[in-house]
This record gives sequence, structure tokens and C-alpha cells, in this order.
Amino acid sequence: MTNTGTVEPQVDQGQNHQLAAGAGQRIEVEPDDSIDVLDILVVLAQGWRRIALLSCIGLILGVILSLVLRPTYKGSALILPPQQEHSISSALAGQLGALASLGGGGGGGLLKNPADMYVGILESRTIADELIAKFHLKALYKEKTMAATRDDLKKNTTFEAGKDGLIHISVEDHDPQRASDLTNGYLDALYRMNSTLAITEAAQRRVFFDEQLAEEKSALLKAEDALKQTEEKTGLIQLNGQAQAIISSIAQARAQISSLEVELQATRTFATDQNPDAVRIQQEIATRQRELAQLESSQAKLAPGDIALPAGRVPQAGLEFASKVRDLKYHETLYDLLSRQYEAARIDEAKSAPILQVVDRAVPPDKKSGPHRLLILAGLTFLGFVMGCLWAFLRQAMLRMQSEPETAMKLAQMRSALRS
Repeated sequence: MTNTGTVEPQVDQGQNHQLAAGAGQRIEVEPDDSIDVLDILVVLAQGWRRIALLSCIGLILGVILSLVLRPTYKGSALILPPQQEHSISSALAGQLGALASLGGGGGGGLLKNPADMYVGILESRTIADELIAKFHLKALYKEKTMAATRDDLKKNTTFEAGKDGLIHISVEDHDPQRASDLTNGYLDALYRMNSTLAITEAAQRRVFFDEQLAEEKSALLKAEDALKQTEEKTGLIQLNGQAQAIISSIAQARAQISSLEVELQATRTFATDQNPDAVRIQQEIATRQRELAQLESSQAKLAPGDIALPAGRVPQAGLEFASKVRDLKYHETLYDLLSRQYEAARIDEAKSAPILQVVDRAVPPDKKSGPHRLLILAGLTFLGFVMGCLWAFLRQAMLRMQSEPETAMKLAQMRSALRS
């Protein structure tokens, strides 16, 4: 009885200890890191006075700012840039026969979107400086340098090449009349600059053929003087029918080849050798050269490049006279072909003279474009609300840190260090 009495309590204590340990393991719970919405609302409720105060401060600042800011007005204009079209040179190609004009496929060197080019011109420093000087913007913007004035003007100006093919121009200013005047000033400056720049393919061709035509005119006058001197020297005034036919045919063929080579050079000023017009002209040159070689080789005892008749069939005086006639025919034919091409380019340039079409000129706006007072009020009020919420959460975090002994001690040490 005694032994059993002494053992039973030990067993009961071990079992109780194990049950207690097991019970301890069953009630151990990991901390929950999830965010409770109620906790957030409690924090906001505790700091609602500060949140409301900061929100009211933001609202008051918004009201003051809305009253202080000057109203702005936007002047708007629309222009239609020139559209790509076939040049008059294409229509004259048939009149030149084998000599196709430079227009060819029409517009091979033009930009894919002409509006982009004109937007670039509008954004140029030249136009900006012209408007700054005209409207005295340097004094108006209270800037000391032209660079700063250009930046201010750029901030107030918007250019957009729309998908509708139109160019949208808008300028903002505190004065509605000045806003419209600045917008129309861009239109006028663009029109003047556009009229002075050779920005079209026709203008480039016209300038090129003008130079070539002047050189050929001088060469033609020299050929006429040389023929006249030869006539006075030899006493001949014409060749027989066979010599005249040979000279005319070969001289015309060579003139056509020279004209095509001139066209190819002009095409290379705005296109590469892979351009359809350049490829077509190169093929035409090769064809004319083969025809010229056949024409020269068909004459008995004539070497390629020599259009003179055999010495036994034409006297020496006739040979000299034939050479001068050949030169004159060559320059006459070449001058005629270059004249046609020059006229075609000049007509193309004149045809594209009314380049810019103004769809809408700017008028003084009767409605303010800014500032947006409602957005200012809402934005500053919301900013105050956000700052109040941040203050509430930071305050709650500080209280939690101070409730922990170790953290509270560190904070006390930090405050002590800052005070010393």
C-alpha cells in the first residue's frame, strides 16, 4: 500500500506535465501579418482632427492660388500643307519622245509626310526670333537672354501634325488678343520663309536646269561664231545631202545622250541611284548609246565617234565645215531639250506657289483655357488629406515603438544625444 501510494503521484505528475506541454503546443499560434481594415480605420479615426485640418489648409491654399493665378487664353489655327501630286514634267514627257522628263514617276523625292517638314520649320530658331522681335517678348517674359525667351515661347506654343493631314498651331497667353496675334504670326512667318526656301523638287530641278541652260547657251554662241568663221574661211555655206543627214542624225543622238546625263545628275540631287527615275534614265542612256554606236558603225570607213566623211569623198574644206556644223547641231539640240526641261520645272514650281492653305486663322478666344480652378482645389485638398493620413500612420507607428521597452530606451538615448 505504501509503495503504490508513492508511485501514483509521480505518474500523475508526469502525465500532467506531458498534458501541459501538449496543451502548450496546441495553443501556440503564429503571428498574423495580414492587414486589418478595421485597424486602418481606427488609426484614421484617432487622427481625424489632424486629417481634417490639413485637408482644410489644402483647400484654402487652392482657393488662394486660384484667385492669384492669371487666366490664360489659347489662340488656335489650322493650315493645310501642300499635298503630293504628279508634276507637269510627267505630262511633257511624251513631247520629249525618248527623253523622259525629270518628273517621271512624279514626286519620287518628296517627303512621305509634308506636314512634318513644316512643323520643323515652325519650330526653327529663325521664326522664334522673328516673333520675339515683333511682339517684344523678351521684355514681356522678363528674360535677360534670347535663349530663355525662346524657351518661354516654346512652352506656350504647340505644333501638331494631325492624322487628318492638317497642322494645328496653338499659342497660350494671358492676353486673348496677343494669343491670336502670336498664332497668326506663326502663319505669316511660315508663309514668308516657305516662299524663300527651295524646298520642293521642282525648285531644285529649276535651279539645276537654269545653271545647265546658261552654260549651254554660252557653248551654243561659241559654236555659232566658230561656224561663221569657218564659212568665211572656206567659202562653204552648206554640205551635200548625205553629209547633212549624217551630221544631223549623229549630233541629235549625242545631244539626247548628253541631255539624259544632265537629267541623271539632277535626279541625284534629291534621290539615289536606286530611285525609279534614276534607273529609268540610266536604261535610256544605255539604249541611246547602242543606237549611236549602230548609227556610226553603219557608215563605211567611219570609226565610232567620228562623224566626218572619208577624205576621198569630201574635200578638206568640207571636213572642217562639217565638224563645225556638227558642233552647232549638237549644241542646238541640247539647248532645245534643256529649255523644255527648264520650262517644265519652272511650271511645276509656279504651280506649287500657293503652297500653304490656311484653313482657320486664329481669332481672339472668348473662353479661358486655364488655370483649371476646380482641379487646383481638388488636387490641393486631396494632397492635404493624404498628408493627414500619413501623419496619422506615422504617429501610430511612433506610439508602438515607444510602448516597447527596448525601443523606448533607444529613442531616449537618441533624444539625449541630440540635445547634448
